[in-house]
Amino acid sequence: MKIDKFTEQILQELKNDGRMSNIDLADKVGLSPSACLRRVQDLERQGIISGYRAVINNRKLGKGFSAFVTVGLSIHTKDAQLAFEQAIAQSDEVLECHNVTGNYEYLLRVETTDLMAYKHFHTDVLGDLPQVATISTHVVMDSTKDEYK
Repeated sequence: MKIDKFTEQILQELKNDGRMSNIDLADKVGLSPSACLRRVQDLERQGIISGYRAVINNRKLGKGFSAFVTVGLSIHTKDAQLAFEQAIAQSDEVLECHNVTGNYEYLLRVETTDLMAYKHFHTDVLGDLPQVATISTHVVMDSTKDEYK
């Protein structure tokens, strides 16, 4: 699909407000409602728009502790990676899990209620996984840019 200025604007507007009505979206990007709807449906069909979701403010739900956690594995096999990823998928504290290059294999974004809850996650979840060799925690003090806030 060719991405022109209208499609770029549609994507930006939906990124900012995925609940925007088609009429409002068409008005903002300068298209007729039917032309705008066709473009959005094409973007969805092609998988460029893969879904819509609610952005949850976890702080308002009592999750006041955020950290990025790097994890190094003790075994560097596909089976070890899959086992780690399956275990992490079961953890409510982990909001993101990325397999990365560098000195460690994984970068996690973790949110818990407080430091003690994080300590429990660190010790009883990550610390109990046989594939984990190293854990390094980077506590978030402030987020000056976060597209999911």
